[in-house]
Amino acid sequence: MNGTLRVREFLLGRTLLAVALVCTLGFLGLGAAWAAGERIKDLATIGGVRDNQLVGYGLVVGLDGSGDQTTQTPFTVQSVVNMLRSMGVNLPPTSNMQLKNVAAVMVTADLPPFARAGQRIDVTVSAMGNAKSLKGGTLVMTPLKGADGQIYAIAQGNVVVGGAGARAGGAAQQINHLSAGRIPDGATVEREVGTNFAQSEVIRLELEEMDFGTAAKITRAIENAFGFGTAQAIDGRTIAVRAPADPSDRVAFLARLQNLTVEPDVQRAKVVVNSRTGSVVMNQAVTLQHVAVAHGSLKVTVGEDVLVSQPNTPFAGGATVAARQGQVQIEQPVAVIQDVKGGANLSDVVKALNVLGATPMDLISILQALKSSGALRADLEVI
Repeated sequence: MNGTLRVREFLLGRTLLAVALVCTLGFLGLGAAWAAGERIKDLATIGGVRDNQLVGYGLVVGLDGSGDQTTQTPFTVQSVVNMLRSMGVNLPPTSNMQLKNVAAVMVTADLPPFARAGQRIDVTVSAMGNAKSLKGGTLVMTPLKGADGQIYAIAQGNVVVGGAGARAGGAAQQINHLSAGRIPDGATVEREVGTNFAQSEVIRLELEEMDFGTAAKITRAIENAFGFGTAQAIDGRTIAVRAPADPSDRVAFLARLQNLTVEPDVQRAKVVVNSRTGSVVMNQAVTLQHVAVAHGSLKVTVGEDVLVSQPNTPFAGGATVAARQGQVQIEQPVAVIQDVKGGANLSDVVKALNVLGATPMDLISILQALKSSGALRADLEVI
């Protein structure tokens, strides 16, 4: 009997231990989920590790009659003459070339950091003249230069255009844009961009958005992981980090550093308005104070009616006369007043503006008025 009790007590203890372990793991999981933030690599970049823009001028050949009209783009003819002369083909100065299958283009590309000679990068090809389409064309060898005038890559290849077009009998149909395209892996890197990544004792972290609170939190996270004095916040955007001298250790150090998670400060409320397209974009931090919004419009219609006056009887001796009578109508719809409670979030703001039946251009005017009145708790940026 005592042995049976001991077995039951042992099993009960094991069960309670398992339950306690499960609960502990659950709370740890909840704590980890609660404490999870954003990685440093999503909040900041490493100073000096960036792309470099490249640009070049070239020719696209092999077009199906959709190239530049040489009478309006003389630089295309000059480029073809120079290219042929470099290949040993000399043309008389008085030659009148009609090139329908050639287009002058600008070639652009981004040289990624740490790119080595021989690697391939994508390029974008854009027509400079009046070429109707670059579809089916081939870019001939084009040097790509950096801001210092040095050649860093050579581009060449078949242009891929994501569109289609057709013309017949004066009618035309076009889908997407035909005067620009891309060449995947269309350029070969010929020159490397130097960097002091491996020589500098201090590495700079540059925040994507300036914020003193986020910079302080990133500094504390780095010091907690690597020791006191490892990081120092210079300002609201830059953090100086002491990295190992050995390049191999430095790579592992930065890989671990960039995966550290930080809870950034509260998102800054912002409203971005595109005055050209009427687009309005608001983030979830936008709120309003207690405010009443009235929206109405004045509609003026000016028209003209033609009245015909003729005799009552066919033999009355009169003549049919046409008279014009102008009409002016002014319609002013009743303004809708919408009451918005203080502290409203983004969904409340959108609902209130939708009730008013506001168009995108009306939204721009309403948001500017809300900002002027102090009711809009957000930064208003017009682009």
